[in-house]
Amino acid sequence: MQIYNPKEWFRATFYLHRSDTVRKLFPYLLLTAILSGGIAYFELEYLHLSEKSWIKNITIVHSLLGFALSLLLVFRTNTAYDRWWEARKQWGMLTNISRTLAFKMNAFLPEADHVNRSFFRKAIPMYAQIMRNFLRSDYTTYMLDDNEHPELGNLDLQKHTPNQLAALIFKKVNSLYQAGIISGDQFIIVNDELQQLTRVCGACERIKNTPIPQSYSSFIKKFIVFYVFTLPIGYVFSIGYFVIAAVPFVFYVLASLELIAESIEDPFGTDSDDLPQDKLMSNIKKHIHEILHP
Repeated sequence: MQIYNPKEWFRATFYLHRSDTVRKLFPYLLLTAILSGGIAYFELEYLHLSEKSWIKNITIVHSLLGFALSLLLVFRTNTAYDRWWEARKQWGMLTNISRTLAFKMNAFLPEADHVNRSFFRKAIPMYAQIMRNFLRSDYTTYMLDDNEHPELGNLDLQKHTPNQLAALIFKKVNSLYQAGIISGDQFIIVNDELQQLTRVCGACERIKNTPIPQSYSSFIKKFIVFYVFTLPIGYVFSIGYFVIAAVPFVFYVLASLELIAESIEDPFGTDSDDLPQDKLMSNIKKHIHEILHP
């Protein structure tokens, strides 16, 4: 995610960012300008149509459909942003769960129990790393910096890795209870955070694996294309060859809203508009190490 100043108008207006839709839409904008110029020339110079022609009344249809198109695009962008914000809330929840679990284990485990404290100091932030990679489908080997806890480095990458790590953490807490290191009440207190880890992962999977229905997304794209490509037919009588600039601008505005929605509806990637998962993950690791100090 790219950090920027939202109050800076000049840079936001005139600077082309990597995620700016102008770069992606430029070939289509050029095609729209050529098509608009061709339609204008055909109607004005070849057919010699005038403002009295009935074709100019097609603009009434565009006025009626424009309202429906605006409602569809508003719903589309709001739905995509809801997905982005829901993902951000889940990662914020994961941060709080990790800290709370570290607080509790730091209080429950004796200061001299370096082995178990080391396990949770590595396993808790490791869950955020695994979940990030799992959501990005980035199958890497999750090895630790030493062999003190080899079970954490033996995850099966062909299976659900967050579930495997959550199961290992729960098994570790259960072994502490059976060994008498923590009491039954303390085990119950920790159990809530362990369940919340899986809930957060499940919520992120729901966002990742449930895209906008294809029929809805396809209909909006078709609507935008046919709406824009028929604009020069009627508006050429009122603005003339200016349709070569006006129609591509209309297409840029409408298509950009759709591209922005496509960009933010999957917030777990590496684009500048996606969630800062790397930063969140490093913050979780930093805070857990501070809490569960050696």
